[in-house]
Amino acid sequence: MNHIERFYATINREEVDRPASWLGLPVPDAHQGLTEYFKIKKIEELTNSVDDDIYPVELPYHSPKSDAIYAAFDWANIEDRDEVDRTLTDAGFFQDYEDPSKINDFDWPDPKKYIDPAECLREVEAAPEGKAVVGILWSSHFQDACAAFGMEEAYMKMLTNPEMFQAVIDRILEFYLEANKIFYEATKGKIHGVLIGNDLGSQISLLISPDLIRQYVLPGTRKLVEQAHSYGLKVIHHSCGAIKDIIGDLIDVGCDVIHPIQALAKGMDPQDLKEKFGDKVSFCGGVDAQNLLVNGKPDDVKNKVKELMEIFPTGLIISPSHEAVLPDIPPENIEALFEGVHK
Repeated sequence: MNHIERFYATINREEVDRPASWLGLPVPDAHQGLTEYFKIKKIEELTNSVDDDIYPVELPYHSPKSDAIYAAFDWANIEDRDEVDRTLTDAGFFQDYEDPSKINDFDWPDPKKYIDPAECLREVEAAPEGKAVVGILWSSHFQDACAAFGMEEAYMKMLTNPEMFQAVIDRILEFYLEANKIFYEATKGKIHGVLIGNDLGSQISLLISPDLIRQYVLPGTRKLVEQAHSYGLKVIHHSCGAIKDIIGDLIDVGCDVIHPIQALAKGMDPQDLKEKFGDKVSFCGGVDAQNLLVNGKPDDVKNKVKELMEIFPTGLIISPSHEAVLPDIPPENIEALFEGVHK
């Protein structure tokens, strides 16, 4: 099978020569160690060095405030601005807002101004020949809504002023649907899937109740999934953490792949997930990036890959259990992961 055939067959839970694999997204601090170890000149060459199946392309976005679509909104209060180390828990622009009619007090970015269709096409066409190309779009409407208020205040708004929270998350969703359409139209027929999602889980549980996720998050997720499907694309839905209690809901809104199987999160045991959901959806991840890839030996990594492939002969894209490959992961363990896959 070639890379693209293997990508589709794995997601469709069909017979494969081996499951598809994905390296993930090495962070800039990890690039030097990886390029030196694999004797390559730039990190983009790593996909061929390890014979990976998937080549990710992040949606190019350039505004005066951000060069990343996942940071398109400047939620920081002027007196509390910290553009480098800002987190979801920091106070956001809408922290003290109670009136949904005031939503346009915020300077909402226009994606048409900051996304160049020609650049989108160039980035996709730069992918190595024959790879399954996946657009990394994020479209994290819930995470952005949390940042818009500050996470604690956002959780309170869901209960005390649902109209205000709904107005903000709907406006964020509108931005992402428009941004994604620009990318889809520019790259039509040249990509095979997309990754979208929101972090909905901690190490031990969901961040909010399943009912609140169903009320506020999943309607927007459904629209994002349907939009991608209308262009013939597979949808990989990302959420870190212990999300077992809403996997059925993610299946219901149409997600093709659940990413990642966070190996050490509560309830995310691969065998259990296979038994409960393996005939309805596919998965991505499973190779623990919290302990195993950081502290384990190459043989330990290969043994984990072998175990995962026995549980999921197909239906699992073998990948680290977090999309970000950090510099604390020894390159020899990345090499071992792919050696295990190719065996």
